[in-house]
Amino acid sequence: MPASGNAMRLGASHQLLAACALLLSSMAAQAQDSTQEDWLRNPAMGNYKGYAEFKMAHYAEARHIWQTLAGVGNADALFNLAILAEDGLGEPRDMKKAEALYRTAADAGGFKAQYRLGMLYSTDSAIAKDLAKARQYLNLAAAHGDKDAIERLASLEQPGRAPSEFEQAEILSSTGRHAEAARLYQRAADAGNLAARTRLAWMHEAGRGVARDLDRAAQLFTQSAEAGHAEAQYALAVMYRTGRGHPKDRAQSLRWLQRAAAQQYPAAVAALAAEADNR
Repeated sequence: MPASGNAMRLGASHQLLAACALLLSSMAAQAQDSTQEDWLRNPAMGNYKGYAEFKMAHYAEARHIWQTLAGVGNADALFNLAILAEDGLGEPRDMKKAEALYRTAADAGGFKAQYRLGMLYSTDSAIAKDLAKARQYLNLAAAHGDKDAIERLASLEQPGRAPSEFEQAEILSSTGRHAEAARLYQRAADAGNLAARTRLAWMHEAGRGVARDLDRAAQLFTQSAEAGHAEAQYALAVMYRTGRGHPKDRAQSLRWLQRAAAQQYPAAVAALAAEADNR
């Protein structure tokens, strides 16, 4: 075959490859747009996906999902982005950014962010201590029925009151002394404190002050959930829904979600409503 014929065939092949690459790129972009639309249409399920990526230490993927949801003011997503910034997970640690995200989440009604800000402002932590702000945010969390916020408020109003072991652990955690906090959470958990056991599970899940161990986190969440702790029940529902920490089991996930929602745990109530809409 003449050289010119070879050149023509090579040129046509390159054009075909370029066209295929463009088509695949376009399909990938459309799939991503469709996925983002799904997250925005069903934020509770979007947050589930973000949690699943977080549990596997896929922080960039989790951040992408939560940033999409944060764009429409989702309080849970904003809170989770604040955690990434505070702990420097997949990004440089930045307390100013974390504080801004916590405040935005708190203003959007996120009780977890309200409580976290209350703890940060009530101690000499990485952000300036401000007891007026601490009381403001703790009162907001307490209005949601947050027992930990109520306990911390009692300590602020009664300076001579000795903090519980759990509260001491919370204070240590808010000042970045996570390894010391983990030891106190463990002692409180051994004494039967369900919230402390659940906190310890979160720490194992994120590798915060302890070795990152998803199996250990699942074990601790299960123990607290079976004993009736709503936050742990919600965490367990996420594990069964995403297959991270426990094998995927939609029925088990729904059962734990219903138990957490029955105790009016806000994230579970929202997720259960989303489940009902999907049927």
